[in-house]
Amino acid sequence: MRSKLQNLGLIFTGVLAGVLISLNFSANADKATMAPLPVEELRAFADVFNAIKQGYVEPVEDKKLITHAISGMLSNLDPHSAYLDVEAFKDLQVGTQGEFGGLGIEVGMEDGFVKVISPIEDTPAFRAGVQAGDLIVKLDDTPVKGMSLNDAVKRMRGKPSTRITLTIMRKGETAPIVVTLTREVIKVRSVRSNVVEPGYGYVRVAQFQENTAASLVEHLGKLTREGPLKGLVLDLRNDPGGLLHGAVGVAGAFLPSETLVVSTDGRAEDAKREYRVIPEDYLRGRRDDFLRALPPEIRDVPMVVLVNGGSASASEIVAGALQDHKRAVVMGTQTFGKGSVQTILPLNNNTAIKLTTARYYTPSGRSIQAKGIEPDIVVEESVNGSSRRIREADLQGHLGNDRSPEEAAPPAEQGGADQEEPQVRFEMGGKDDYQLSQAISLLKGLQIVQNKK
Repeated sequence: MRSKLQNLGLIFTGVLAGVLISLNFSANADKATMAPLPVEELRAFADVFNAIKQGYVEPVEDKKLITHAISGMLSNLDPHSAYLDVEAFKDLQVGTQGEFGGLGIEVGMEDGFVKVISPIEDTPAFRAGVQAGDLIVKLDDTPVKGMSLNDAVKRMRGKPSTRITLTIMRKGETAPIVVTLTREVIKVRSVRSNVVEPGYGYVRVAQFQENTAASLVEHLGKLTREGPLKGLVLDLRNDPGGLLHGAVGVAGAFLPSETLVVSTDGRAEDAKREYRVIPEDYLRGRRDDFLRALPPEIRDVPMVVLVNGGSASASEIVAGALQDHKRAVVMGTQTFGKGSVQTILPLNNNTAIKLTTARYYTPSGRSIQAKGIEPDIVVEESVNGSSRRIREADLQGHLGNDRSPEEAAPPAEQGGADQEEPQVRFEMGGKDDYQLSQAISLLKGLQIVQNKK
């Protein structure tokens, strides 16, 4: 199983149709700081370019050759650096607003097929029963084998109300599964909440978008109006991350003002930063400081943060900050381990590059890269265990952990390579949510101890 995972190509740990959210947007690179060009290597590049132009069996446009060269240069750095063509750049910008077209699945590539990482709740794929681990082998009548992941994603996108047929291979099934889906405008509701039982609130953050932190404050206000809270569960499971200022704002809802949330460190001076619970670090241009509307008791209510192997990037920032400051008990399974910062550098032709420029660190100085957040209390997804998940350390060419390299790899999975993987499927926040029930039980125990004191 392990070796098979290590053969995976670039994994898209964001939602279908381009929600690979980075942590920072930047203007064009400073031309004054450009490094000297390696003349000999560029001469070799020119020789190859000329050989293709003169001798390749079919004519190739200059633009196509240069674009592929740029794409290869970036994709060979690490799994999260990439060239964004006009369409991909536009999709990324739209995705940060929480609305995009598609089927609603997070996808990767395995053995030349599109692999489903996770269906997004309340989307066409989720309602049709598409499952994590499914291999999509055909799109309509076109085989996926030999198709790039970008091309497959583009085929699955389309105008709302149009249909596409997926042919799926699923472990344990002898025959292919054929499902026809109708494309929709996917609106990712980044925050939802409810009262699990009197005195115990539940709030889920599915993704960190522009307005996630402000939306969280609204939901927390609603929960407190329904009655005094004895405990709160913050659910970050399967949250692939998103915008950094959103993570700072969410953490800031539970931490005192000016508290350190995360720091970053890279080679460039502007990559060395600390992000704190201060307006300039979580508002990002907004005038209204939404944290001022936060019910004051929220910063003191006992908390459990739920995480799993699908919790990545910004969700790991929040979990790590609340864990380091001992503000909450982190419960669940080890997180994904994406502890790198991607900067978006727009180019002059409406394209951009997404470049890994730094690592981020929890307030105590831990690097999460290729390691993840280890829960204070390990609780599997069900009484039968958890579904096995791809993590950052499984990705080819992943960035190493500079603070504790000997501990960077996640612990080995239990069981042999041929052992059946548990497929855990339940509604997060629903009545069959085992981890949530354990979190509520812990909060009740804390309440009993507090009452005795």
